[in-house]
Amino acid sequence: MAKVRKASGGSAHHSKSAGHSSSKSQKKKNLGTPPPPQRGGVELVDPRVQAQLKTYDEALALFHQQKFARAKQELEEVLKGPSKELADRARMHLKIAEQRMKPSQEQNPRSAEEHYQRGVAMMNIGRWDDARESLDKARKAAPKADHIHYALAALDCLTGEADSALENLKIAIQLRPENRYHARNDEDFAFLQEDPRFTELLYPEKDGLAS
Repeated sequence: MAKVRKASGGSAHHSKSAGHSSSKSQKKKNLGTPPPPQRGGVELVDPRVQAQLKTYDEALALFHQQKFARAKQELEEVLKGPSKELADRARMHLKIAEQRMKPSQEQNPRSAEEHYQRGVAMMNIGRWDDARESLDKARKAAPKADHIHYALAALDCLTGEADSALENLKIAIQLRPENRYHARNDEDFAFLQEDPRFTELLYPEKDGLAS
């Protein structure tokens, strides 16, 4: 009888051990499936969501550069994507972009900053003459404001006036040297890319090494 009890106890121990091993195996199995990658609460598994996120990032970059017309086009593309959260974010920025693009006839800009904002808005919708009028008024009101000279340089490039663009950009850099680095990556200055004066202005260290 003692042998039977011993055998029975051994069987129970084996069953308990097997159950414990099965539990450990199940835990390992559960741990082996990581949650889908996310960014800001948006799942990135679906390649369509990844493409939507890329478009959203590009739209935001244009938005922060105050290129609202192009940002609006990109944001409208984001609305077509599968992620509702990205679409909601895009919708919010789209409303702001549309508001900034409206020619505010009822508003009467008075300060240099108001003239500047209106000038940039006119640039974004291709109204070059109105943009220049507003930016010239802004420059007269605040001749030391680097961002106004920078905007005028960009406008000069968009209208094909190389000499004026270089002069305005030079002043903008003198007032704020960081503008040199902004201009290097700003596609509004593509018109000047082949001009050696532009290269010399943006990359003075190369000129120094050459001499």
